[in-house]
Amino acid sequence: MSELRRRMIEDMQLHGLAGKTQECYVAAVKALAKFWRRSPDLLNEEEIRQFFLHLINEKKAARSTVTIHLSGIRFFYEKTLERPWTLFNLVRPAKRKKLPVVLSFGEVQSILSYIYNPIVKMALTLIYSCGLRISEGVRMQPQDIDSERMLVWVRNGKGGKDRSVPLPQQTLKLLQRYRRAQRHSPWLFPGRDRRGAISISALQKAFRMALLSSGIPKKASVHTLRHSYATHLLEHAVDLRVIQTLLGHDSAQTTTVYAHLTEKVMGNLNRKLDHLMADL
Repeated sequence: MSELRRRMIEDMQLHGLAGKTQECYVAAVKALAKFWRRSPDLLNEEEIRQFFLHLINEKKAARSTVTIHLSGIRFFYEKTLERPWTLFNLVRPAKRKKLPVVLSFGEVQSILSYIYNPIVKMALTLIYSCGLRISEGVRMQPQDIDSERMLVWVRNGKGGKDRSVPLPQQTLKLLQRYRRAQRHSPWLFPGRDRRGAISISALQKAFRMALLSSGIPKKASVHTLRHSYATHLLEHAVDLRVIQTLLGHDSAQTTTVYAHLTEKVMGNLNRKLDHLMADL
């Protein structure tokens, strides 16, 4: 490991950045150095400007990709190298209002029916029925399931926060049956060697294969299960503020996107509008 990388990692640790964030930031600086084939501490402001123009105009990078590169490279130059360049205030990835894909309850059932590995199936079932992020699901341990209070405890979620979410009765029954069939492991969803947790990539691959087998023509992913959970709760009249808490969102604005996704909510709105305007 180079001295520069070691120093940057230490600075990120001192700033309390999550491990995954640290990996993304290091990868961003590495991409910059690879683009110019020079050590990043030797680059000037104009060269960094050209790198971001390359990302935006030539690679057509997604807004999220540009944002993570900007955050990582900015951290490296401003915190590690102490170069507060004005360029970083100029780069503003274009905003795009994109609604997430949502699966109906029947579509979720259909996809899960094509998954035959019990560990993968139970992990995806828990992710959907508790609205978990995939990273939260794979890290689950048996003690995170509170069957007395009917809760699932999410430890060290996004932003380093803990939270609890309701555990449906049917999911608990499936978990109890699943645990009886599994050998002892410190992880609720162990990997092949049973010493570590199942990998995120293993769940993603299994989901893609099941989606293909189901014939559902949607560009869905494991994260779509979380979007679907939130949308289904909203369709059953659960308050948006409650959904915000369950998902662990800092901002209510992040959660309000689901108000645009539900057919039942829009159907009710149309009926109320029709009634209101009947005598117009």
